[in-house]
Amino acid sequence: MRWTSLLAIYFLCWAFSVFLVLPFGVRTTHEAGGEYVPGQAESAPHEFRFGRTALRVTIVATILWLLFVLNYQFGWITPQMFDFFDPSNSAFAPS
Repeated sequence: MRWTSLLAIYFLCWAFSVFLVLPFGVRTTHEAGGEYVPGQAESAPHEFRFGRTALRVTIVATILWLLFVLNYQFGWITPQMFDFFDPSNSAFAPS
């Protein structure tokens, strides 16, 4: 696999990981004991720390990417394992 493909897959893992990481560790203004700003949604985070979030996303994305590369290298999970319509591929096929 070419390095450009690996880099593109890493960026896809990073973008996917943003949505996995964002909901965790968020505290609203009410939970933090702060004052609301006029027009602020009650569910808005009290303070958003971009650096901390980017670091967490990078860690999760790197782990997912490494699992993808290792699976590509060693073939732990293949597309043929998900062919449920092939009777010879079934775990319940008679031997």
